[in-house]
Amino acid sequence: MIGRLNHIGIAVPSIEAAKRPYIDLYGLKASDITETRDMPEQGVRFAFVNLPNSQIELIEPLGENSPIRRFVEKNPQGGQHHVCFEVADIYAARDAMKAKGATVLNEPRIGAHGTPIIFIHPKDSSGVLIELMETPPKNHGIAHA
Repeated sequence: MIGRLNHIGIAVPSIEAAKRPYIDLYGLKASDITETRDMPEQGVRFAFVNLPNSQIELIEPLGENSPIRRFVEKNPQGGQHHVCFEVADIYAARDAMKAKGATVLNEPRIGAHGTPIIFIHPKDSSGVLIELMETPPKNHGIAHA
């Protein structure tokens, strides 16, 4: 069973440019957005926009082999990439998804929040890429919601 919505992933060509509307248009403070960090093992750069009830993850391709490079090429201004829900146990969630016939795109790996994640193919969820992440511990240091 999925838990709370953790974040919406937005793929962008430039995280620094994508941060500006949240400050200039929507009234957030620069301190509401985390510093941009690299995650070379996943081929992305990321930053979190912290909102009162959730987060927006801004993700930018890191290198030519980035898994989101083609997405950004097809959507040059960026766009919604995925929706992330928390689960209590990522391995139980993976096994349940497979048992129900869903296409799990990866084995659990550590995501931007420092907890294991998996992705479920968009064909299983009305065209939406779903990320499942093990619920992060409180004060996990990357971002807050």
